[in-house]
Amino acid sequence: MSATTSLTHTAEADAVSRASFGFWLYLMTDCVLFAALFATYAVLHQNYAGGPNGKALFDLPYVFAETVLLLLSSTTIGLAMIALQRQVATRLVQWLLVTALLGCGFIGMELHEFAHLVAEGHGPQRSGFLSAFFTLVGTHGLHVTVGLIWMINMLVQVRLRGISLPVQSRLIRLSLFWHFLDLIWIGVFTVVYLMGVSA
Repeated sequence: MSATTSLTHTAEADAVSRASFGFWLYLMTDCVLFAALFATYAVLHQNYAGGPNGKALFDLPYVFAETVLLLLSSTTIGLAMIALQRQVATRLVQWLLVTALLGCGFIGMELHEFAHLVAEGHGPQRSGFLSAFFTLVGTHGLHVTVGLIWMINMLVQVRLRGISLPVQSRLIRLSLFWHFLDLIWIGVFTVVYLMGVSA
């Protein structure tokens, strides 16, 4: 290995290390954000202002199907990371595409749920409960949308640059971000929907 190649590799490794540290800081701030949103929901979830509660509004089988899509996407991005570890770019791209399709399905279902609630007159302005619901679930959905944009960007990078060290690092961070969103959604599904229909 030449001195120039060695210096380039060292610079890339340093950049990856800094980016990884910054990513973990970001993820911790996201944990604080979602903790605050869950706390807000806990305070407001019974403030119906004479309107409907979760039991009257939530379609649990529909949300369960939505949840299955997101959990399946967690599996497929895991398979993408196995392909990354084995340096098989074709498989990596295939599993990322499947993950993106499942994520798009999840977002599509969530938007349909929101549109249905708003059309029925149950928008975020209707009560404290619905304001907290739309804020918590919508913030998670926004994060999933950002994750999808990131995923599309990574598909382009793999196509143009191959599986270089910086691309590998970004893909690993994307995978961690996606798994984090799945964990948050399990909390949303349990606290908002399951507890909501049993109230």
